[in-house]
Amino acid sequence: MTVYIGVDFHTRQQTISYLTTEDGTIQHLVLPHDNLAAVRAYYEQFAGQRVIVGFESSGYAAWFEELLEELGCEIWIGHATYIRQFAKRRQKNDRRDAELILDLLYKGDFPRIHRYSRTTRAMLQQLRYRQRLVKMRTMACNMLLFMANSRGVSLRKQLQSKRGQAKLQQLALPQPLAKQRDELLSLLQTLDEKIQTIERWLAASTKADVAVQRLQTHPGIGLLTSICVRYTLEDVGRFTNARKVTAFAGFDPMQDQSDERQRMGAISKQGSRWLRFYLVEAGQIALRKDADLARSYKRISLRGGHAKAKVAIGRRLLVRAFIMLRDEIDYAEFQRRGVAARSSRGTA
Repeated sequence: MTVYIGVDFHTRQQTISYLTTEDGTIQHLVLPHDNLAAVRAYYEQFAGQRVIVGFESSGYAAWFEELLEELGCEIWIGHATYIRQFAKRRQKNDRRDAELILDLLYKGDFPRIHRYSRTTRAMLQQLRYRQRLVKMRTMACNMLLFMANSRGVSLRKQLQSKRGQAKLQQLALPQPLAKQRDELLSLLQTLDEKIQTIERWLAASTKADVAVQRLQTHPGIGLLTSICVRYTLEDVGRFTNARKVTAFAGFDPMQDQSDERQRMGAISKQGSRWLRFYLVEAGQIALRKDADLARSYKRISLRGGHAKAKVAIGRRLLVRAFIMLRDEIDYAEFQRRGVAARSSRGTA
């Protein structure tokens, strides 16, 4: 017997519509989240059966997903916008939403999206946590630089070194600026230690990951970029071609066409912003060592400016990473195949 459960999930409660294939009767229930024992007991009653639980994607459902995983339920997460498109009425409430999700589950029309594994979620969470710490460090550095500039001392990039910090420490400042300086320098040291700890953890966790090591053979792609690409794409077999990958990452241009008029606008930015950030940053290093990327950057920058050129190089880097992961090849083999293809076209 299969049990279908449609859940309209909120922070404080969940509204449930469910049916079993044994009798086909739809039932409804509201479970408040302040009683987690009752939530667990409800899903535990279906032990030994196939249970499919569907709900919209949510940033607050991590504990709920972990509970369902522990109980052996199948978790189907749907795209909220596409689910709403199936609604036949404009009236909207929790019960209607749960019934709609249940109906889509049972009929096989549920717009299911890819759900990351536990390992992948842990890797991406660490990357995001590191990036937030880097942002905090940048804010602290900017405050210290302003403090030094206001006293006629220009440190610029010296603040990241012990020599520059010692110079700032010796600077005569009135209270309470002196206390603020000491606290910010202490905070800066703490943030540096935490960031280094995360980077060591990421390096140790992916040391045996062949895909991560393979991506790092490409110029410009370091540890953080390779991890972000590897675990954001996860199973590259779910992408049929490179265009699907670029659309998933938000690198695809938005199209505006009407009759004979057609305009290609800015990129959609629909995917992971961290993936785009790491690829654009890595692309600036890659074009210094890769002649093909350097030529593309120069050509695009002359036509559309440096900003568009940087985004275009990031997109090309993503396509290259996808091919390397899909074909399980390193950068040397990728280059060899490209040279062989150009040679064959020249002699044809």
